[in-house]
Amino acid sequence: MVGIGFTIMCLIFGTTFLAIKVGVEAGLPPFLSAGTRFLAAGAILFIAIRLSGKVRWSLLWRKEMLLIGVGTTFGTFSTLYWAEQYVSSGVGAILSATGPMMIILMQSVLLRQKTARITLIGCMISFIGVVLVVLPGLAVQISGLWLAGCLAILLGELCYSGGALYSKRVMDAFRDTNPIALNAAQMFHGGWMLLALSALTEPWIAGEWDLFPAMGSLFYLILFGSMIAQTLFYWLMARTNPLFPTTWLYISPLIAVGLGAFLYGEHVSWWMLAGVLLIVTGLICMNNGILRLVNRRKLRSAA
Repeated sequence: MVGIGFTIMCLIFGTTFLAIKVGVEAGLPPFLSAGTRFLAAGAILFIAIRLSGKVRWSLLWRKEMLLIGVGTTFGTFSTLYWAEQYVSSGVGAILSATGPMMIILMQSVLLRQKTARITLIGCMISFIGVVLVVLPGLAVQISGLWLAGCLAILLGELCYSGGALYSKRVMDAFRDTNPIALNAAQMFHGGWMLLALSALTEPWIAGEWDLFPAMGSLFYLILFGSMIAQTLFYWLMARTNPLFPTTWLYISPLIAVGLGAFLYGEHVSWWMLAGVLLIVTGLICMNNGILRLVNRRKLRSAA
């Protein structure tokens, strides 16, 4: 089940970049689009779970939910949406792929957790693979805003990594709470914060939007990108660790390249195929390292 869930999550997350681009090109203000996406998804999911009697309204007011929302939703997507005005999608894909490495660094330095050497090696191999996949189509125009965009994406990945680690800690503390409810609560908080940022920085003029693609983009991102894929992310984290679900960041460039080749007939080079091989090799190494760590912890618990 974990493998199936991970595959579905990667496929959806890999297509959300295209959906975001469609919405922005249709005239949707970036922060408004992101805020509407997460607020709507969080509210719908939470209300559905509340009506089933599996969660209390009081969960929304827990500071833990607010802090996770600040990291994994607001901090990550406010910086990404802003940066994509000045940074190409190729550069964005490479910088976003630093997320798993940041998690390993945080685990080692801040939490004093040991990381298997094979996991670290696999992480580096997959990152090199991402660079090779994206490299043929990489266009870089260096400027002050380009550099600011790069730094913003890295800051967002730092928020994402910190939020993922903190989320796992909260899940362990809230074992009796449905992980879907935790995800819904944090998306709700991240969504209203993004909308507040939009209200302060963006004009809301609906007449300038290309309505059909704008609404289609929002619908896809709310239902698939947030309600389904984001829920799978938390489901996987509850059953594995904070690192494993974030490795979708290595898979998304492959999906983007595949979509480009399938929909637009874009050329796929040998460099890209070599990158695919490295990404898969790196993921296998990381997963082996994660499995070893999980088995080791099970043996300690049994003892």
